[in-house]
Amino acid sequence: QLQLVESGGGLVQAGGSLRLSCGGSGDTFSERAMGWFRQPPGKEREFVARITWNGGSTSYADSVGGRFIISRENTKKIVYLQMTALKPEDTAVYYCAAYVDKWYGVIDSWGQGTRVTVSS
Repeated sequence: QLQLVESGGGLVQAGGSLRLSCGGSGDTFSERAMGWFRQPPGKEREFVARITWNGGSTSYADSVGGRFIISRENTKKIVYLQMTALKPEDTAVYYCAAYVDKWYGVIDSWGQGTRVTVSS
């Protein structure tokens, strides 16, 4: 497993932007796919975005496509989520996750979450 720590959450007005960061520890960070999930108030945790081990492939939830971009810097062991054109419905606790392998599949590591609040 990896230790994951998210940062960058906060309060932002609708239409604004935020960049979340997730720092990972462990020797296998660069060999793992990574993902972002979120849990809106009173709802289940949901997928947001994911990226393969080398950044060669990404995928997004329909609700964030075209507004959010996931990226990574393996030398720094960081994965980012750039969020633009934020909407009140993006309000949630955002979690970073590490997949077991280079591609998507089983997740074995989660961060503690960072809260994003988008005001209307």
